[in-house]
Amino acid sequence: MPLPLEHPPISDEVTLSRYPFLPQAGPWIQSLAQKEGIDFDTLIDSDFMEETRRRGRLRLVESISNQGGVDAVAMRDIHTPEGRVLESFSFTYSRLVACACENEVILSRWAQAEAERSEVLLAVDDGAIEDVARTYLSKVSFTVSSRGKKVWQIGLSDFIELVPGITGARWRLPNQDINDGWISLREEDSYSSQAKLARILRERVKSEIFEDAKSKTANLNEDLILRLAEPTTIITGLLNQHSSEAMELTGAIVEDWPPCMKKAVAELEQGVNVNHFGRLFLASMARVIGLPVEACVGFFHNAPDFSQETTSYQVSHVYDREYTPAGCGKLKLNARCAVLPGENRLCDQPWLDHPLKYLKSQQRRRSREPQVVEDSSDTRDDS
Repeated sequence: MPLPLEHPPISDEVTLSRYPFLPQAGPWIQSLAQKEGIDFDTLIDSDFMEETRRRGRLRLVESISNQGGVDAVAMRDIHTPEGRVLESFSFTYSRLVACACENEVILSRWAQAEAERSEVLLAVDDGAIEDVARTYLSKVSFTVSSRGKKVWQIGLSDFIELVPGITGARWRLPNQDINDGWISLREEDSYSSQAKLARILRERVKSEIFEDAKSKTANLNEDLILRLAEPTTIITGLLNQHSSEAMELTGAIVEDWPPCMKKAVAELEQGVNVNHFGRLFLASMARVIGLPVEACVGFFHNAPDFSQETTSYQVSHVYDREYTPAGCGKLKLNARCAVLPGENRLCDQPWLDHPLKYLKSQQRRRSREPQVVEDSSDTRDDS
């Protein structure tokens, strides 16, 4: 579904600084920049904006380290003019640095973290959630329950588009209350209707932030990218370090992994919603090759629906039940094979019908390499 053509007007500066990604926030931030005398040079270099840059870097660091999104409470008091400047322009700066990294994984992680932050805030923000919902959903309404709680309703088309990125039985279409093209987000004891609406909005917010940043990346000039070389080097290095740590193996090195396993890890790294079969395959592969549960859980940190508690439970279940990875035939049937015929010589071998055979073949090849080097060294000594 396309976004609503008309957005509800939002004049509250607290709301605009709390959710600086809103389309309504753009004109306000521009007017604030003119009022405060903030241009690109000021934002990037001036001592006046150092605290803002620090907060912006923190937003990016937290998105890479994936501690559950940017800390929603570690913000300056946005009820003060200084706090509103800090929050709105730290978002602008973090977006600028993320774009200058020219790395879609960084953009995806940053967008994911900002969307997670918005979910936490919107779940308790009674004053702003309706305007935010009407900005991003084609149909939204609410009724008041007998307990005086708002029970939110959204259009069926919005639900069908956004909910596939969320796992769990409560989000499946057959389990919904559907009436005349509307879906009611039921109140639960542990999950309020407003929290459910915030979770759905998170999907849209991430997509919009990511696409907006991608378009801005294409328009960055070389001079600006060079001026941001220091923060982009730090963030890119942090991503490489985090990825390397997440991929450490006890029984095999990353180069040994079959392409299907690398594909699953890479997609999750980019925030792609890998299907259930792909997730089960990755967890079972991690178990077989000797990765600890914590390392396997780390693969899923950037998944759109990541929950530390839920993922840890599900991965532990795979390990406890000693699930074995699926073979190549099932991977192909479930769209999880990573190569086409002719793209990988080892995968093309008639005998290779299981990813573990790929891994063992790679390990055997690698185990022979030191002996070859040693033999050649002995030959040189004898001569």
